[in-house]
Amino acid sequence: MDTNPLFTLALGLAEPWHVCETRFNPDNGRLDLRLAYKDSAHFSCPCCAARDCPVYDCLEREWRHLDFFQHEAHLSARVPRIRCDVCGVKQVTVPWARPGSGFTLLMEAVILEMVRHTPVRAVARMLRVRDKRLWRVAAHYVGQAINRLSLDDLRRIAMDETSARKRHDYISLFFDLDRRRLIYAAEGKDAQVLGHFSDFLKNHGGDPGKVKEVSCDMSPAFIKGVAECLPKASITFDRFHVMKIINDAVDEVRRTEWRKDKAVKGSRYLFLSNPEFLTPEQEATLKEVMSRNAALAEAYRLKETFRDLYQQPDWESGRGFLKAWIIAALKSKIAPMMRAASTIRRHWKGILHWFVSRVSNGIMEGLNSLIQAAKRKARGYRNHSTFIIMAYLIAGKLDFSTHTK
Repeated sequence: MDTNPLFTLALGLAEPWHVCETRFNPDNGRLDLRLAYKDSAHFSCPCCAARDCPVYDCLEREWRHLDFFQHEAHLSARVPRIRCDVCGVKQVTVPWARPGSGFTLLMEAVILEMVRHTPVRAVARMLRVRDKRLWRVAAHYVGQAINRLSLDDLRRIAMDETSARKRHDYISLFFDLDRRRLIYAAEGKDAQVLGHFSDFLKNHGGDPGKVKEVSCDMSPAFIKGVAECLPKASITFDRFHVMKIINDAVDEVRRTEWRKDKAVKGSRYLFLSNPEFLTPEQEATLKEVMSRNAALAEAYRLKETFRDLYQQPDWESGRGFLKAWIIAALKSKIAPMMRAASTIRRHWKGILHWFVSRVSNGIMEGLNSLIQAAKRKARGYRNHSTFIIMAYLIAGKLDFSTHTK
């Protein structure tokens, strides 16, 4: 039985290409499909698209294809070079693979989908290839998709840093709040990152002057960078990071009290969690600890009171509430809470701007957790570039369909 026509149909080959030879090696479980073109075939120029260019010579090429059942499948062909009257001698672009790749387009599409959900090293073991080859595929398509990004309608962004490695090694991430996607990632977390983002925005049809809202933490570098590079943007300090300042102050009080009263030990979760998430037993323990520690009880009361800030109906009510809270925290004479109140007073404008913008890093934190989960599953990444590639694959909502169809 001649199986060549069957494989020609299965591969979706069109004239003048066809499968001319099929070989299966049972010893290593490898299927080789030899492709060829008709001797009388002419091809279009890959540069100027001129038709009916004659074949000049051929170069031998091979590509890894999707497995045939459990067996590796490889395609090979003598790829012609044509002589174009305008462009000279050029190599033909074959329809089943992109130039310079050792994989077929279908294989690359499967690779991209797998590495989004599974560590690259594990995918490499399953596909029986080196992981560096998979990273090259991912880098190519991510780079192509980023180049096609259009940011002319970008108006609201959220930015934050995420840990790339231990010892304060960070990647800064920028998200489009309206489309809920990662649009830019870069090494570091200083003010210069905002300058690089501004250049990136200009190169993709955007205008830094049209960005109106920025959600971020209270990092001085971010504040400075926004003022210099996004001149028309108003900053909203993210609710999560504002509450983190209060929670850190409460935990500092708890640690101080623990040195005086060992009964406080093991209560960290109780003081940092929202009371509605506590069980009746935990609530009872919390009340008992607070009954024995006046300073800790007052710090906890201030923390819970601050949560009501974001329940205020408008900016004016929020302003009055925040002013009263700062006064109460300063009068408490509890050093950590007083420092937290001073920090909040210095960033008063950005905290209250939430009542105008209603933006936060909530979407970003959710996507960031997926990125960090991927990093943990992979046991970390070799360098920043691979980490950024994975971040785009997970949170970038990139469109690869036009290149891997």
